[in-house]
Amino acid sequence: MRPAGALSLAGALSLAGVLVGDSRAQPAGTPLSLDLGRTVPPGGDALSHGRGPDCWEVRKRNSSEWCRFVRSNPDCRLDGGFLDYLEGVFCVFPPRLLPLAVTLYALWLLYLFIILGVTAEKFFCPNLSAISTNLKLSHNVAVFSLMFPLHGVTFLAFGNGAPDVFSAVVAFSDPRTAGLAIGAIFGAGVFVTTVVAGGIALVKPFTAASRPFLRDVIFYMVAVFLTFMILYFGRITLGEALGYLGLYVFYVFTVVLCTWIHRRQRGDGLAPPAPWEPEMLTDAEEQESLGTNSGDYGEEYQPLLPSRETSLRILTAALSPLDYRKWRRKPWYWRLFKVFKVPVELVLLLTVPVVDPDKDDLNWKRPLNCLHVLTSPLLCILTLKSGAYGLYQIQGIFPVWGLVTLVGSVLAIITFITTSNEEPPKYHCVFAFLGFLASAMWINAAATELVNILRTLGIIFQLSNTVLGLTLLAWGNSIGDTFSDLTMARQGYPRMAFSACFGGIIFNILVGVGLGCLLQMTSSQLVVKLEPDSLLVWILAGALGLSLVFSFVSVPAQCFQLGKAYGVCLILYYLAFLCVALLTEFRVIHLSAV
Repeated sequence: MRPAGALSLAGALSLAGVLVGDSRAQPAGTPLSLDLGRTVPPGGDALSHGRGPDCWEVRKRNSSEWCRFVRSNPDCRLDGGFLDYLEGVFCVFPPRLLPLAVTLYALWLLYLFIILGVTAEKFFCPNLSAISTNLKLSHNVAVFSLMFPLHGVTFLAFGNGAPDVFSAVVAFSDPRTAGLAIGAIFGAGVFVTTVVAGGIALVKPFTAASRPFLRDVIFYMVAVFLTFMILYFGRITLGEALGYLGLYVFYVFTVVLCTWIHRRQRGDGLAPPAPWEPEMLTDAEEQESLGTNSGDYGEEYQPLLPSRETSLRILTAALSPLDYRKWRRKPWYWRLFKVFKVPVELVLLLTVPVVDPDKDDLNWKRPLNCLHVLTSPLLCILTLKSGAYGLYQIQGIFPVWGLVTLVGSVLAIITFITTSNEEPPKYHCVFAFLGFLASAMWINAAATELVNILRTLGIIFQLSNTVLGLTLLAWGNSIGDTFSDLTMARQGYPRMAFSACFGGIIFNILVGVGLGCLLQMTSSQLVVKLEPDSLLVWILAGALGLSLVFSFVSVPAQCFQLGKAYGVCLILYYLAFLCVALLTEFRVIHLSAV
């Protein structure tokens, strides 16, 4: 990937920065200040950047004043999002029902993580894969040999890290929630490199791939060191933000170069990887090996004679998120979880097209795809800045969403008339880009709600954004990777799972911090101030760096043979770090100078 490619990626993702709401006005030349520590210093009434009393002060007042304080205080206004969680908990619910409100918010928080996971796994990643295919990344044998690792560290990393990156971009967009971004990025790094990596070693001891491991750990340590220095100096400039993205481009180039050199040394030249190599499985092959392909039993039930299905039957089958044959073979807990996912999947099926290059018909469902011509643009305009643009009245008469509905309906009818059920049109690849945009909007909308509800919980429980980021947000964004990596290890691919622990999070920290800060800069404001005024931020950065140094030293010392002792040490390290972080948050551990 060339540097222009990274800039085009930043340009595409810059839409996510637009979605989170209006930018806070800053005087020209004044750096935007992002709080990375406790919003309310202990022992005093904080003022939030000239906004008046900090919203954290609400819990220190009498319960009869909560609603008036939240409604009158500018710092309690949540930028972006569809729901005002602060007003809901302090105005809608009476004080005696505060535990009920917190319980409902916690359940909604879990469901937001489900929305993020389902959207990224079943809609965002498949469309990214289809786009990479349409861009001819595997056009011939020679290109395939070099582009396979490029596909893994760009498109697949972007797909897997989408929830983390979107959450970071949304959190960085507001100085009051920037601590969530740092806490989530660093917290997920500590969690994945200790608990997940240690769990893999406990599940199935193995011999790690030496060169990929050393390469990934070195790049990750460099990224952590750069972030530590930026926090130390308290600011990030335009050049430094671009340097984060440039470092990831250099990492991608290094991965491709190392892969080419390795194959040359093996004497394979530019030959494609052999199908029996477990380390080079594609996503579709991994899903088949793990038994997660929804079409596992499709061929067994194919009709002997071909028949023409009606459009209504195609639409009904395409909108069904359940495979009844698979349903009968799954355990009860899988069915229970599936019940919770069905509403999300149904709404996503209605609004997000999916192009599948592995299928003969490319997943062309004529009636549903024609419906997507209407619903996908309507979704995008109604989620853009939380519906502010969609509800805008043209000349004060006609709403934008009405115009989009009218144009989309005409295009849907034209598409339906000019296509057939049996064969996808030549322009079917356009649906992959439409699906990519629609799924990105879903992820961004869910991430915005996620950040807002975490800030609300922080105000209720008087917790800093950093500790919420390193716990709830980091755990939520990492839970999918945890289960997939541990399952992969149990299936006999521990090296692949272990490599994913260190390779995937490089994308999260470099693109999450770099892009998140870059989108906050303007032509008159090329510096973003970072204010790590909490000891917890430094403990978090130090814990991540120390865990990487431990693995960097101990893994080669064991001749890359990782067993249960290594796994136990990593998990104990994370538990110790979590105890120190929580003790610091509750000021059991503190420094007088901080």
